[in-house]
Amino acid sequence: MTAAQLPSKDQLLQACAGVVSLDHPVLLASLELSNLHESRLKASTVDIPEIDCARTKLVHDIDRWMSSNGSDIVGASFLHTETVGMVIDRMAEYSVAARSALERDVGEPHLHYLWHRLSEISLAYTDLAFEIHAGRRKLPDFTEPWPTQNDSASALRS
Repeated sequence: MTAAQLPSKDQLLQACAGVVSLDHPVLLASLELSNLHESRLKASTVDIPEIDCARTKLVHDIDRWMSSNGSDIVGASFLHTETVGMVIDRMAEYSVAARSALERDVGEPHLHYLWHRLSEISLAYTDLAFEIHAGRRKLPDFTEPWPTQNDSASALRS
């Protein structure tokens, strides 16, 4: 996996805000994850499980894309606790929370907390991408070895 194959944190943050500047499968999945997190904020408790199921599928699709694009580092020193898809899902969640707080009347300390949290996860993503590229970090393999019905990962494989 080269650094050029993974989108930058800035590209991911733009995708989470609805702007995809590059036709990259991880960016498109990030946009969809953000849309699902926005829907989740407005959803009834009945609809949340369906939204979370769609999020899980997108996380899985990102992780399968990572697996098929050489993220398996042989001899890497450290195993990361989360997959790239999991990290991107949290970036999408935190991005939506921070942006939606601007539209609501939240106190300044809480607003600062939300934007700080987004900044931290964005920097953590950059560090993870660098460590994957340098061969110092390997990812957990939580992907299923067989396709599921209605597999949307085919779009991410190209």
